[in-house]
Amino acid sequence: MSYKTILVHIDPGKRCSVRVEVAIRLARQHDAHLVGLHALAPFEPPGYVLAEMGPAIIEAQRLVAATEMARTEGEFTKQVSAAGLRNVEWRTAIDDPVDAMTLHARYADLVVIGQTDAADGSHVPADFPERLMLAAGRPVLILPGVGSFATVGKRILVAWNPSREATRAVTDAIPLLQLADTVHVMAVNPKAGEHGTVAGADIGLYLARHGVRVEVKTDHGAEIDVGNELLSRAADLDADLIVMGGYGHSRLKEWVLGGATRTILESMTAPVLMSH
Repeated sequence: MSYKTILVHIDPGKRCSVRVEVAIRLARQHDAHLVGLHALAPFEPPGYVLAEMGPAIIEAQRLVAATEMARTEGEFTKQVSAAGLRNVEWRTAIDDPVDAMTLHARYADLVVIGQTDAADGSHVPADFPERLMLAAGRPVLILPGVGSFATVGKRILVAWNPSREATRAVTDAIPLLQLADTVHVMAVNPKAGEHGTVAGADIGLYLARHGVRVEVKTDHGAEIDVGNELLSRAADLDADLIVMGGYGHSRLKEWVLGGATRTILESMTAPVLMSH
């Protein structure tokens, strides 16, 4: 198993180049084809605006979009060329960014996006990462809105519980786990009977059979919530990647009552690979 097609989200935001840099390194590491996609939502002015200004405003907006896409294409091309990457493809779409990324993710092994930040100028909705993660059916690597990432996947923390989402995330991350220097599997407050005889033992054996060097730890009686416990543990381990399932509970329940996914998406300090 390997990543052979990596899709990276392109936008005019300040953090886009950081995202592309990480995607380039992953593409080189896995000998993968890199696809950059810039999607812009179609301009749909209210009827009264069209009545007042007619087609001129549509044409002006089309020129703005074309200029923006040409600029981002130039920056993307320059960055991948400087890195010497050859298996590269540029795509654009006039469509809702979530819908466009979801469609193109169907034909990729890994999707690379960024944490949303209204001040970044990325022009995507605030809930872009979670909507894409829920819809794509592919592992989504989300980069924090601040910082640089000299490595991604050398020191990995796996958040484990025996859920469908966590199982998918671990399986989707195997190409990264196999190349990691250290992999720590962490089960927080495991419930009796859920994990088998010894919490984390079975997933540790499963990964070991895939050639992953893994250490398993259980955390009982944490006084803080699971999300913050994971962030604290990641900091202790100097982890450069967290692997976890997204929205094991319903999304509505997590946003109303809180949950690990919500905490991580809001407060991530290291890249996170999520699957749903």
